[in-house]
Amino acid sequence: MDLDAVRTFVAAADAGRFQEAAAVLSVTQQAVSKRIATLEKLLGVRLFTRTARGAKLTIDGQAFLPHARDLLRAEERALASVRPGHRALRVDVIGRRLAPATLLRDFRRAHPEVELDVVTLFDADAAVEAIQSGTIDASFRAVTRPGRQLPDDLGAARVYDEPIELLTGPTHALAGARAVTPAELAGHRIWMPGIVAGTEWAAYYADLATAFGLTIEVTGPDFGTEPLLDTIADSRSLATFVGERTHLVWPADHGLRRIALRDPTPVYPHSLVWHRDNPHPALATLRAHLRSGPRSPGGADHSDGVAAMATWTPAWA
Repeated sequence: MDLDAVRTFVAAADAGRFQEAAAVLSVTQQAVSKRIATLEKLLGVRLFTRTARGAKLTIDGQAFLPHARDLLRAEERALASVRPGHRALRVDVIGRRLAPATLLRDFRRAHPEVELDVVTLFDADAAVEAIQSGTIDASFRAVTRPGRQLPDDLGAARVYDEPIELLTGPTHALAGARAVTPAELAGHRIWMPGIVAGTEWAAYYADLATAFGLTIEVTGPDFGTEPLLDTIADSRSLATFVGERTHLVWPADHGLRRIALRDPTPVYPHSLVWHRDNPHPALATLRAHLRSGPRSPGGADHSDGVAAMATWTPAWA
């Protein structure tokens, strides 16, 4: 059904004259007559009768009027659902326990007026496809992987370098250390069964292992976070890597230790990726918020002369 014809019908019904409806709609009286004639032909009934005082609704016109108003209200709701700023900003955070989810929660606290729709996609390829298709507005990712450049229509900005920590059980040889160097981990068993070949995080940890002579084991089934924590808690030899802002909760009797890595501190390079033509105003608000926050570990700007923390990240980042 032609909604312009429906809109013309409602305007004529409210005005009582085709000439006044034409003025309201900024069209000619002939256009009003033509639209209503087309609508009457579609419906198979007459909607108006002409009188000396103007146009009067027929019984069929009176019956159709409330439904016509409903159609126009439905049109407005449909337009509002996709109008920039009237729908939730949809953002991919990779995982709800990971740093990007924490960054997004910080944004929500700073901007409670912004509606968010948080999703978790598997890898960078899925995120790029979703951004290009308009399924999501933005994604937190590590870019660029070796040999992989983002499409020209996507923008990216590095927003947070997250320090990597060592997670051990209470009986592990390094459990009592406040900090260790990556080189000191050579010969220790680092277990990360969640690493999937071909993903950006697999590329990151492969380069980390190569840079410091580490062995990262990815064998065994990945049953999720809780079984991993159970295994680490009971092991004298296994440890794993976690991000500083990865949200983990474990039973008190696990006695797990989060140990800082120093000299240098490996950092995971989180970037925000978006489509350059995306007009959603909340996307601009999110980008501005992330620009104003700390990108480096600890958020220090070192303007007081204190030396910056030595960090490591892959050359491709």
